[in-house]
Order: sequence, then C-alpha cells, then structure tokens
Amino acid sequence: MFIKQISEDSLTIDAPAKLNLYLKVLGKRPDGFHEIDSIFQAISLFDHLRFTRLNDSNDPEISIAGTTNLPTDESNLVTRAFRLMQAEFGFKGGLRIELEKNIPVAAGLGGGSADGAATILACAALFNLTRDFTELANISAQIGSDLPFFFSEGQAHVTGRGEIVKSIELPLDYWIVLVTPNLAVSTAEAYAALKLPLTNSISTCSIRGWKASSDLVKWLADIGNDFESIQCDALMEARTTFENLTETGAELVRMSGSGPTVFGIYYGMPNIDSNYVSGRTDWRISTVRPIRLPATL
Repeated sequence: MFIKQISEDSLTIDAPAKLNLYLKVLGKRPDGFHEIDSIFQAISLFDHLRFTRLNDSNDPEISIAGTTNLPTDESNLVTRAFRLMQAEFGFKGGLRIELEKNIPVAAGLGGGSADGAATILACAALFNLTRDFTELANISAQIGSDLPFFFSEGQAHVTGRGEIVKSIELPLDYWIVLVTPNLAVSTAEAYAALKLPLTNSISTCSIRGWKASSDLVKWLADIGNDFESIQCDALMEARTTFENLTETGAELVRMSGSGPTVFGIYYGMPNIDSNYVSGRTDWRISTVRPIRLPATL
C-alpha cells in the first residue's frame, strides 16, 4: 500500500491489484474454506482511496467513482473492514471514504480485498491504533482470505486458505498485459465447480530464489491455475484470450484467481493491438508491471 498523509485527519492510499502467478487448490477444508498454494504478486494497477476522519459520526460514508455496480452497505469489504476495526479497538468517530475504482470487480485481481486492507490501514493511522502489520493482517483475515497479503511487501508464497503469507523476493524485470472480459465471476461458484473432496494435504510447491524473470517463467510454465480448465470450458472468451496473448509473443499466459482476468508475461514492453487480443470494446486491457510494497505505515 502506498500511503500519503494529507493532514492530521486525512490521508490517501493507492491500493494495488494482485495476480496469482500460479494457483493450486489442494482440497476443501473442514471449515468450509479451501486449502490453496499460490504466489501472489502485486501489480501497478491501483484503486485510489481518500480517507477523512469524521468526529460527528461513527459510520463510514462511502462514495465510489469508476463503477456503478458496487454497493456501499455491509456487503462491501470497505464497510466491513471499518466495522471490524471499530469492534476490535472501540474507537469513536467515522470515516468519509472516496473510492476511485480502477481495478475490475469480481475479476480475480483482489481489488475488493485491497480496498478492505486499505481501510484497515486508514483506521490504524487516523485513529492512532496499532501500526503492527502482522496484527493488522491477522485482524483482516476475519473478513477475507486475500486481505492479509496486502500487508506484505507485495510478493508472497500464500498457503492455508490464503491467510498464511510468507514474503519472498521475485524478479521485477518483466511486463504484464491484463485482459479482463466484461464478465463477473463468483469466487464461491468457481470453487464449488472444482468439486474437490476434504483434504488433509499440506503439500505445497517448493519456492526457489529466482534472480531472472526467465528462470521464474520457466518454473511457472510447469505449474498452472486449477481454475483455468473449468473457466476455459465455461467461458469461450477466456480460451480465445489465451490463444491471442500467446500469438502476440507472451512468454507465459495464465488466469488470475478464479478469473476471468487472463494475463500474459513479456520480457520487454509489449506492443499490443487491443482489437486483436479481444475484438471487444467493452473489455479491459492494461499493461502493468510487478511491484513491491512498503511494509510499514
């Protein structure tokens, strides 16, 4: 998260999207969640949030620009994050939250989780609460499995249901093209479609210390995303995107999360004809870079 203090009562946070460089779903857990094994990578696509402390209210007041299909009630992770921090620390006061939404919604990029994590950070800073990232990450896991990642340095081996985050160091010398079809994918429905049994397995991939992006990509090529097969069967758009990105010279093409976003990795800055990649004017196509994040407020 990139935090800028505006005044004693106001700050801004740039909350990044994330990619799953690979994603293995090991099975369903007794608690109803799924055991996963993944590398999460933060990327240079951001939601922009401005937070202002309110002394005459104990509620969040949320305005959203950039999309019209996001609720601001208790189903929104921003609202839930504020309520969680309020319950944990018992502070008095509210927040005005102005959200500029740039990360596609329900697209496998973790935008809602990033916004929720940003809200937790804003509460900690503006209400003079703990600044210990480990504590805040543990608190955040109560409302979403992806939230703890956003308290890391932006590159992590993620296991458990997503709440076990081990920071790693990966190469940053490559480019990424994101293609997001104009579709929303339900994470819960995508997991249900895997039809996995209960598991006691904790076998995960052995993470190496790659120095060059080419070495990382070679390793990733042998490990996929377990959602790719079911989503490519269900979504012809996803299959077409895989083929088209490969033809534009992508070294690796992968789906992020449960989709529908597909991304290609390039060693040099790609020159992409968006009409060729998608053929659709209502799809989101972005060129981004992998990034690391500050690990302190």
